[in-house]
This record gives sequence, C-alpha cells and structure tokens, in this order.
Amino acid sequence: MLVKTRGIVLNFIKFRETSIITRIYTEQLGLQNYIVNSVRKKGPGARIALFQPLTLLDMVVYTSPRGGLTRISEYKCSYPFTSIPFNTRKSSIVLFLSEILTYTIQEEEENLPLFGFLYDSIVYFDCQEQGFSNFHLFFLLQLAHYLGFGPTSGADITSQVAFSVGTATQSRGSVLHFQMFEAYFDALLQSSEEVFMNSKVRKELLLILIRYYQLHVEKLGEIKSLQVLSEVLSD
Repeated sequence: MLVKTRGIVLNFIKFRETSIITRIYTEQLGLQNYIVNSVRKKGPGARIALFQPLTLLDMVVYTSPRGGLTRISEYKCSYPFTSIPFNTRKSSIVLFLSEILTYTIQEEEENLPLFGFLYDSIVYFDCQEQGFSNFHLFFLLQLAHYLGFGPTSGADITSQVAFSVGTATQSRGSVLHFQMFEAYFDALLQSSEEVFMNSKVRKELLLILIRYYQLHVEKLGEIKSLQVLSEVLSD
C-alpha cells in the first residue's frame, strides 16, 4: 500500500555501498525507517543532501502490515532551506535538535499537532535572519509540552533537576544555584524567544534542560552533538 505524506528527516546510517537507512518522522505514519537506494553514489544523481537532519520532504511511501523497514516510492524536498545549511550556528543547532528528536520521538502513529509544531518550527528557524541564539532553548521547552511533560514555570524545571542530584545537602545547594536561572526559563515559557542572556547563561540553561529531559525520557543519555553546539554558540 502506498501513502502520501510529508516527513521530517531525523538521521540516516550508511547501508551497503550506496544506500542508506533513514529515520523519518512522518505526518501520516509517525516514526518510520526506510531503505533508500543509490543516494550515496558519486555524480549528478546523488541525492544524499535530501536526507540531512531536519530536511523537510514530500513523499510517497510503502507501508507494511508487518511493520519494519520499508521503502520510499517518491520523494522531493517540500521546503528548500535558505539559511540552515549555510550558517554554522544554525546547522549546529539543527544537528543537536535532530539528536534530541531521535531519542524522544518513538511512536509509529499519527500525531498531527506534534508534526505541525516540528514542521512549522523548522521553517520559522530557517527564515530567522538574526536573534536565533535561544531558539533551541525555546524549542525544547515547547517540545516538552507535546511530549507530555511540559513545565509550568522555571521553578518547575529547576526544582526537579535540583532534587535529582542525590543527597539532601546537595539538593539544597543545587536549588540555590538553579534559582538564579528561573527567570530566564519563565521568560522563555512566556513565548519570549528573544530573552537577553550571555553565552555562559545560555549554556547553563541548556544543561539544565537536558537534565530535565533525562528525568522524563527513558534512555536519554549523552548528547553527542552538545559539545559542538556549546563551542559554536560561545563564539
């Protein structure tokens, strides 16, 4: 059976000589894995650029009642990026967010509100010309609501993270430390992406948010792209 759907590429791994297995979050079918042949071959026919993180696709895909790996019958870019591939800061943020989404989205079923949020957020991010250094923080806070553990306030985040560190003495010290960042989270939660902060504060907020996600997402471990993102955004 063939299904027409939009999709958001999360990642891919190499498969055999010129093929890939790609993980794509689709509008109609949720999370799916597809084999795509001959996209890594050299020359003008190579289409591997269409499977870079968070690329937006229009697709016609095969489905199977048994599940598992299937194939894509037709695919094309549904929204050509104008800035993300050409801006180091943006491409680093996209790589980080795609890794987070790979861990947090697991459902093989339709979720139109979540898909719409992701698709619209990616397009919006590509269109931003400046003032996007906090986008990943704002995105993670919004995403948490679609995943079912959205915080209601900055204190909600910092208290959970602080009391996850261990002993009561450590927790009291952590609470005092994290309370310094509650106002930033509150501002971001009020849909104010352009909150003024320096790179040190931005890095601390991200570390707190990742720990918050780890408390709610099973098997969310080390984020490999975090170091690169931190270095890029500290410039």
